[in-house]
Amino acid sequence: MQLTDFTTLTFDVYGTLIDWESGMVAGLQPLLQRTGQSLSRDQVLEAHARHESAQQRYTPHLQYRLLLAVVYKRLAEEWGVAVSHDECLAYGDFVKQWPAFADTAEALGYLKQHYKLVVLSNVDNESFAYSQRKLGVEFDAVYTAEDIGSYKPAARNFDYMLEKLGERGIDKSKILHTAESMFHDHQPANRYGLANCWIYRRHDKEGFGATMNPGDMPRVDFRFNSMAALAEAHRELV
Repeated sequence: MQLTDFTTLTFDVYGTLIDWESGMVAGLQPLLQRTGQSLSRDQVLEAHARHESAQQRYTPHLQYRLLLAVVYKRLAEEWGVAVSHDECLAYGDFVKQWPAFADTAEALGYLKQHYKLVVLSNVDNESFAYSQRKLGVEFDAVYTAEDIGSYKPAARNFDYMLEKLGERGIDKSKILHTAESMFHDHQPANRYGLANCWIYRRHDKEGFGATMNPGDMPRVDFRFNSMAALAEAHRELV
């Protein structure tokens, strides 16, 4: 199996192309400064993952920026801090300011010359519109949680993506699902028999950060520590 075997890259965005962990920590500063606790970055991210994942299961139709507002409220309760509804909404809106990884735009620009680029993301459309400006390319298709009515790793999201791509004549065998999260992306990719590429952004850190522990580690067909490394591996083949 080689990177050149595929015609379409389907991307997770947050954690893979957008540095959501840095964005989360920056957006949580008003809350963290009032906790009176000494929490490590990973403790913060793991608590966030717990509440986000639960909220996505219980309110799958809630737009992501509004779901993040609930996560902020749950974190404030866990850490014993009183917050206003406006503060919660401001955190949800902060997703629009989450930065892209430094290598993302250049790598996507290169890959766009060789593949169809498709988004499958746990985000709402308004927030993604702000993120897309940081990514530097026009995607061939964008499938969001808001479009689908559920959040990855739900089977519904992958069913939707594969159905829509199939309508465009793109066979599953020509898709390489490209993502950081084992929990949200690689486990379901394995279940669907999708080839997958792990962008291991947390290669120099312990644990799973802002995503849930997947338990048994999924199989991966390709692994790179950055989007730049993926693009370079492709250049070496053409």
